[in-house]
Amino acid sequence: MNMLDNSNNDNHLPFAAGVGYKPQHFNQILNDAAPVKWLEVHAENYMGDGGRPLAQLRHLSERFPISVHGVGLSIGSEGPLNPDHLARLKHLCDWLNPASFSEHLAWSTHDSHFFNDLLPLPYTDTTLNRICDHIDQVQEVVGRKMLLENPSSYLAFDESTWSEPDFLREVSRRTGCGLLLDVNNVFVSATNLNYSPQAYIDEYPIENVGEIHLGGHDEDEDDHGHPLLIDSHGREVVDPVWALLDYVLERSGPKPVLVEWDTDVPEWPMLQAEATRAQNALHKVPA
Repeated sequence: MNMLDNSNNDNHLPFAAGVGYKPQHFNQILNDAAPVKWLEVHAENYMGDGGRPLAQLRHLSERFPISVHGVGLSIGSEGPLNPDHLARLKHLCDWLNPASFSEHLAWSTHDSHFFNDLLPLPYTDTTLNRICDHIDQVQEVVGRKMLLENPSSYLAFDESTWSEPDFLREVSRRTGCGLLLDVNNVFVSATNLNYSPQAYIDEYPIENVGEIHLGGHDEDEDDHGHPLLIDSHGREVVDPVWALLDYVLERSGPKPVLVEWDTDVPEWPMLQAEATRAQNALHKVPA
């Protein structure tokens, strides 16, 4: 188990609503952020040298705890992690000192090819060993604890020998990493693979959750006319996902809750309204 000393990071995420930061909202956030108490940024957008994006991020970090969410490490890749990408990630975390750092249980690279998707994995012992080795490497290089996010799934692998909750529990146990519970991903996967999202939450290692995500999804149909949900982050959170958040919070207690909206990004008031609804859900939970 890779146990990390985070004593140099006195930052922390509040048990409150946050949103994914988009540059077009910079002035509105500074002028009227309520009820937003923290922000998340995608690591890959801030790995350059200088410029307006880093200047704005530095300014925001003086007022808000920041969560860094990576989408390009390809934790589940069969090959080694990209050392240049990992070095840039370390540099970002060193100067920003984020309150939280997370990545996905997925893969997005093969040899020299990069795919613009977070692709699923079979849950086998071989995959488990590879994921744990990669997480140990990331935590050692970056020097801080990582949160691992559950994926959206559109198919299941016959070769899987672990359930997803048990797989995540074992990864966390072996590496010391925390977990990021994406409630929309649970709902999307449960609908696509025909299981109960509440039953998934009942099996999930909720005690290891350091952050919760919400987002919108698109509705489609598969070739057989069955519902097919696509994790798009391009619209408001739907009512069944809000209900599933309540179900989670009843079991976890208050947690940092983030609203993600990455495509077709709305004007700030609509994103504020989603954050207000997340904050109201937290207000219902006993401390």
